[in-house]
Amino acid sequence: MMWLLAQEQAPVPTLGIFSAGSVIDFAIVLGLGVIIWVMVARARTGRKIPEIKKIAGLEAVDEAIGRATEMGRPVVFIPGILSVDNPQTLAAFGMVSHIARQCARYDTRFLALNCDPLPYAVIEEITRQAYLEEGRPDAFNPDDIRFLSAEQFAFTGAVIGIFERERPAANIMIGAFYAEAMMLAETGSFQGMIQIGGTAMTAQLPFFVAACDYSLIGEEIYAASAYLSKEPVMYGTVVAQDWLKIVLALIIVVGAVLATVSPDSTVLRDILGGY
Repeated sequence: MMWLLAQEQAPVPTLGIFSAGSVIDFAIVLGLGVIIWVMVARARTGRKIPEIKKIAGLEAVDEAIGRATEMGRPVVFIPGILSVDNPQTLAAFGMVSHIARQCARYDTRFLALNCDPLPYAVIEEITRQAYLEEGRPDAFNPDDIRFLSAEQFAFTGAVIGIFERERPAANIMIGAFYAEAMMLAETGSFQGMIQIGGTAMTAQLPFFVAACDYSLIGEEIYAASAYLSKEPVMYGTVVAQDWLKIVLALIIVVGAVLATVSPDSTVLRDILGGY
């Protein structure tokens, strides 16, 4: 009897196919897919699409590599301390190729220091491919792509030791960081390196802002590879996501105005399917 009652009270699917409250989710995903397809198609055919705003930290990457080249000292890259299941680590992979290419082009030593064996293996292959594509496969040194330790502070101590011995001129840290962020950034600052730090870990951002020359904040690290490579698929996807954010921001503003002017109004809630 209770089962029959529950069946009778079940919400009626919208248009016969959507469960209650899911229409707006479908519309957002569909809209995003269409915008991404349009932007990627335009980027691939060379037609104009909105540009990603200039990010000072990414503009400074080539400057940092150039300074290291002039001084004859290495460039260090640290992809955070988490594994490949973290999106911030995946964002770091997008920057490795560009940095390794530039180092190969200018014959600058490139050190990648890893806290997890999986990013270590991925970065080694990305770097090897970057040197190959620049026509300098013999310049690639696998010993410069290092797995130091899976223990947080053992890794931190090892990196600081490399800073002291190798005396790099540039330190680029992109990925997920925890308490080691302050130690690494402070050590690099004391040694006078050009430092670029980026993370989506909000608790660590103040340390990067204070100790690094340039900081990438939150989603800027996810746009980094698209910004640097100008690859059509990635670039068009980032632009499409920004457009969707603008639309959602407008909906929030409209909702706030309606809630202020008429607190009892249900117009926007009805449009959004009961949200």
